[in-house]
Amino acid sequence: MIYIYNDSTNPYFNLATEEYILKEFKEDCFMLWRNKPCIVVGKNQNTLSEINLDYVKEHNIPVVRRLSGGGAVFHDLGNLNFTFIFNDSTGNSFSNFKKFTQPIIDVLKKLSVNAEFSGRNDLTIDGKKFSGNAQYHYKNRILHHGTLLFSANMTDLTAALKVKPSKFKDKGVKSIKSRVTNITKHLKEPLTILEFKDLIMEHIKNTYGGENLYSFTESDIAKINKLVKEKYETWDWNFGSSPKYSFKKEMRYGGGTVEINLNVEKGLIKDVKIFGDFFGKYDISHIENALKGVKHSEDEIYKTLSFFDINNYFSNISLKELIKCLF
Repeated sequence: MIYIYNDSTNPYFNLATEEYILKEFKEDCFMLWRNKPCIVVGKNQNTLSEINLDYVKEHNIPVVRRLSGGGAVFHDLGNLNFTFIFNDSTGNSFSNFKKFTQPIIDVLKKLSVNAEFSGRNDLTIDGKKFSGNAQYHYKNRILHHGTLLFSANMTDLTAALKVKPSKFKDKGVKSIKSRVTNITKHLKEPLTILEFKDLIMEHIKNTYGGENLYSFTESDIAKINKLVKEKYETWDWNFGSSPKYSFKKEMRYGGGTVEINLNVEKGLIKDVKIFGDFFGKYDISHIENALKGVKHSEDEIYKTLSFFDINNYFSNISLKELIKCLF
């Protein structure tokens, strides 16, 4: 077993690191890490239907997709993440969430905190969730990772994941909203997140044996950064990999009401229908046709529609206003 303190707080790098260890290392591994404020969505989720896009843009919050399934989570430096990557030739470890979460329960018990496994993949204290867990299987290896809300900003957590569900109709996995809590609220004595991190690492070492703290080599870092650039930082992975979905939104402007309906597949707009009581000189089908095949991304849609004089199609409605109706 090798042990890793990953000091990076870059979410793209950290998610790429997990994949790199899973696919390139042969040893069992345990890693502790944190992310700066970001949203991490599950492999099978429609990203846009899970996030508050306005809040994400305003606060410049990165959004990144992970390898494993499950729901969307908000990370910040008050949240500690743990990752087990094990060889699993029998396949018995997949879906065995208790095996990988029991060490966390044991550490908290030493701190006089009564945590328990709950539902399918959560850890709770007094019925409130502080840890969500997910798994991914690759060949004969399993990746299990979990969040640990230690002193997270609950206001940001709630705001970043808040979205109007009526806008999207899709078969993507929906995040289940739970009552949440921070571990610090239940501690008898003050403890920093770094001290908590050390307690977990020591417990895992004592449980599995060995003192092999691993530091990434220059070659490791170069390969991880390559994966970041080619995958984890890309729109195609973080947004385009979403399941196909339908989007509908109606907005009222000074120039009238606009309703936009989209069918999106692999992140690309396949069909568009625009309705409303707005006025325009030219037929709206010109706009509808121009949007087909375009990424459901603000930047790409803005580039496409900037070639049109939007007022000829939507009198008294600006391009900037119109784009708000597409998200």
